Amino acid sequence: MTQTQRMPAIFVGHGSPMNAIENNIYTQAWEALGQRSPTPKAILMISAHWMTRGVAITAMKQPQTIHDFGGFPQALFDIQYPAPGDPALAQHIAEHLAPLPVVLDQQWGLDHGTWSVLVKMYPQAQIPVLQLSLDLTQPASWHFELGRRLAALRDEGIMLMASGNVVHNLRRMAFQSPGFDWAHRFNNAMRKAILEDDTEKLVNYQQFGEDAALSVPTSEHFLPLLYVMGSKNGDDKTEIVVDGMDLGAISMMTVLIS
Repeated sequence: MTQTQRMPAIFVGHGSPMNAIENNIYTQAWEALGQRSPTPKAILMISAHWMTRGVAITAMKQPQTIHDFGGFPQALFDIQYPAPGDPALAQHIAEHLAPLPVVLDQQWGLDHGTWSVLVKMYPQAQIPVLQLSLDLTQPASWHFELGRRLAALRDEGIMLMASGNVVHNLRRMAFQSPGFDWAHRFNNAMRKAILEDDTEKLVNYQQFGEDAALSVPTSEHFLPLLYVMGSKNGDDKTEIVVDGMDLGAISMMTVLIS
């Protein structure tokens, strides 16, 4: 019996949906990451854009492409990402997470936190993709521990991906800004914690005071990072694939655990 290759875990700073149709240093890094990574049996994605009470997983055969935004060019709404789902795998993951209740969802699909990245990494859309929702009733430590529980899936050929932004403050965006001081300070602090495996600083990010409050005004874009960091084991290496500050207040850091 051949041993399944351990899959990487990846956190992607996805930024604007426009990255799906633009060519820049971030999208080029995603493309290169898809080319250099082993091909997984499936991708389990935790996106900032599926927020729930309790945990759900997409369990349909063909998830829809969700255009969950407004005010963008028609070309963005025209994009379809027809990756298949995998109902049997969804059931397997739900059983793996027991006794945590996991709803087998038939309504959601792939939101832009997922497909705007995967259309660059895996443009053929041939790999089954499932989304796991973010239970926003739970604290940061809970999300990190759930990442630990998901780590075993990486040994089954499943790539664990998460999509959000370490710094994400839409109210403070500034088109000409190279990045606010507070955004850079918080991003650098999290980058250091990631590279040093400082779980305490990642989980208790609010200890960074006003920098944290401005960088993470709501938690949904930050929490996906904790799943990827939670899935790391002692043999894994950590790499910052690309980093930068977009529109002054959106960190585009992408992290590879492999």
